[in-house]
Amino acid sequence: MSTEFSPPASPAPNTAVLLEFLFRLGRAYLACGEQTAKVEKLLRSIASAYGMQKSRVVAFPTAVFISLHDSNGERVTLAESEPQMLRLDQIADVYALGEEAQSATVDPLDGLKRLAAIQRQKARFGPVGHVVGHAILTVGLALVLMPTTINLAAAGLLGFIVGLLKLLNRGRTMLSVPLPVIAATVVSSLVFLAIRRGIPVDPLHALVPPLVTFLPGGMLTLGMLEMAYGDMVSGASRLIAGFVQLVLLAFGLAIGAAFTGYLPADLVHSGGNYGYVAWAPWAGVLVFGLGVYLHFSAPRKSLHWMSLVLLLAFAAQRLASGFFSSELSGFFGMLVATPLGYLIQYHFRGPPAAVTFLPSFWLLVPGALGLLSVTRMLSDRAAGIDGLVTVVYVITSIALGTLVGASLYRWVGENIVAPLARIRRVGNPS
Repeated sequence: MSTEFSPPASPAPNTAVLLEFLFRLGRAYLACGEQTAKVEKLLRSIASAYGMQKSRVVAFPTAVFISLHDSNGERVTLAESEPQMLRLDQIADVYALGEEAQSATVDPLDGLKRLAAIQRQKARFGPVGHVVGHAILTVGLALVLMPTTINLAAAGLLGFIVGLLKLLNRGRTMLSVPLPVIAATVVSSLVFLAIRRGIPVDPLHALVPPLVTFLPGGMLTLGMLEMAYGDMVSGASRLIAGFVQLVLLAFGLAIGAAFTGYLPADLVHSGGNYGYVAWAPWAGVLVFGLGVYLHFSAPRKSLHWMSLVLLLAFAAQRLASGFFSSELSGFFGMLVATPLGYLIQYHFRGPPAAVTFLPSFWLLVPGALGLLSVTRMLSDRAAGIDGLVTVVYVITSIALGTLVGASLYRWVGENIVAPLARIRRVGNPS
């Protein structure tokens, strides 16, 4: 039984309403990409705040089980949660509502209404921002990977087309599974049609940027993180789902190549070297951040925070790659991004940490390595399996960076920030 202090509440809420509120809030947390263990902890904390000391919560990526005890006995709900992802502005609103619920300052019935409003709210930048933002973030990633004029032009065009496909699919859950295959087929067909017409596009670096929002890097990393926490069912299911997503993308790329008369081996052919531009990757990080801000409809006053976290995470990754292997550099990127996100949220009144460090997951793109590895398996099984081993190493390093970064933030908060705050209060008793 929890002994944490709960603020006094007005009349005890209706248990059935509170149960529904907890379930829908848990489902919203899962749609934010939160760890299942963290969702369970948050919901138990909220139940305790509303006077329900005996609560049990079990969360899976697509289901939530909640049990509450009141004067009439035990009430239970077990409901399926649709696998979806919220936009960044919706994520910020969900976490803000969760903060209020943890102090029992919101009526559960009002909380249900607010959750329904969050689900219905339209993107801040509308359809144009959705499509143009996707084109911009694609160009940003191309600047990081291979900033040639042809590749940047191809990235902008292909990013716009994929953004348009995602817009047309919005609200159509039946097409959400085949959409990555369709998008990969379209991108691959257009890239190889351009090559056939003599346009010097590098397929190795032109195929990945337009598909970056489909790459399950965050899902794979979160699955590995949950495995580290001991959540075997949730972790394994996310890892399997992420791998299936990679296979679907690789299958779409192979179909597109076949449509234009190429073989799967041509998918990983590199067009050669290019002149290195020192400032291009850093500019690419900022362009990528702007594209994420528009495409995922980030909350107001969050662009500068997102850009700061992206730049510092990218700098840490680049610096670490000079001393360690590139596969290990992701650890240092997330070691910086994770505590910085929490620091911005709790000490600078910025957006929720998920809003600022989620783009770092997408920029590090562990899924991009996986996509290339699965694609190689279509033509060279040994090379593909070797590449997948590298992917596991990369994902593990990023997951550990996230885990250690969160622990580092808690340690600094408990041993440095909190004592300094107490000293300031003693020195200024007024």
